[in-house]
Amino acid sequence: MKKWFEQYPFGIIAILLPLWVLLYVSLQLIADSIVLVTGLSPGTHLTEAFRFFIFEVPKVLLLLTLIVFVVGIIRSYFSPERTRKILGGKKLFVGNVLASLLGVVTPFCSCSAIPLFLGFVESGIPLGVTFSFLIAAPMINEVALVLLFGLFGWKTALLYMSTGLIIAMASGYIIGILKLERFVEPWVYDVKAGHLDLQEDKIPFKQRISSGVDAVNEIVSKVWIYIVIGIAVGAGIHGYVPENFMASMMGKSAWWSVPVAVLIGVPMYSNAAGIIPVVQALLEKGASLGTVLAFMMAVIGLSLPETIILKKVLKLPLIFAFIGVVAVGIIIVGYIFNFVY
Repeated sequence: MKKWFEQYPFGIIAILLPLWVLLYVSLQLIADSIVLVTGLSPGTHLTEAFRFFIFEVPKVLLLLTLIVFVVGIIRSYFSPERTRKILGGKKLFVGNVLASLLGVVTPFCSCSAIPLFLGFVESGIPLGVTFSFLIAAPMINEVALVLLFGLFGWKTALLYMSTGLIIAMASGYIIGILKLERFVEPWVYDVKAGHLDLQEDKIPFKQRISSGVDAVNEIVSKVWIYIVIGIAVGAGIHGYVPENFMASMMGKSAWWSVPVAVLIGVPMYSNAAGIIPVVQALLEKGASLGTVLAFMMAVIGLSLPETIILKKVLKLPLIFAFIGVVAVGIIIVGYIFNFVY
């Protein structure tokens, strides 16, 4: 398939895109037909859980494939080196805003935390600006956005992205004004920045399309199992958990639900693919949007593996400050949304 894309990129897209649209708009009919063929009794817990599962799995995978392909093309314009060049020399606040926006489109994962951190420090990028990038990159990613868009609509996806950006900007700014550089491991500042060859050849758009295909192969192949597991958990909640139970535990009336949700989410580790289908099921069962959004952001934005990896370059006071500032921001967002919605 990749070879065909390299040879006939626009022709392949012209064929696959209408097929994608046809399949996507037919998902409900296909799911209902499968339920009918199985002979399951209408309205039972098992039937509703099964219907939820067979409808959401292909829906999410279709959306994910399309959006990852598009974002893969966009990311080909933003290499880590170019990102460092863009952020270099930027002052606090302006740098926080720019770093947070770049974090959305720049490749990032937990294993990249140390190389990116070192590269930013070497380039003279302020600590607070660096943290804005490190917070935004995992918290606001294409997987989370596409799943939220597909499951809840564009308003919720936009809400998630905007609040995530605000948290990243504000957290990085606060860390910056606290002047916590003394809590970075000394050896980090001893690393000499090498010369960066930032002159990149102009890449033909056909090659950028190949970057989109590579992104689909890399990302979808890694997260599809988490999507299936997450939707399976969500299907169980959708079919079997009583609505009044979730409303009492994570509803607006439970004032303590937001901080508890964040405390539970911080030590957990999951990616957006695994947690968002669970979020959908929780909302359907009466959990409030702010509480669920706070839980999701804590799980995605305060990744335990990333925190452990950063221990190699940061001292504990700075790690605790990072977790604390972000967690407080998430809690505030949770309360705001519970109040507004």
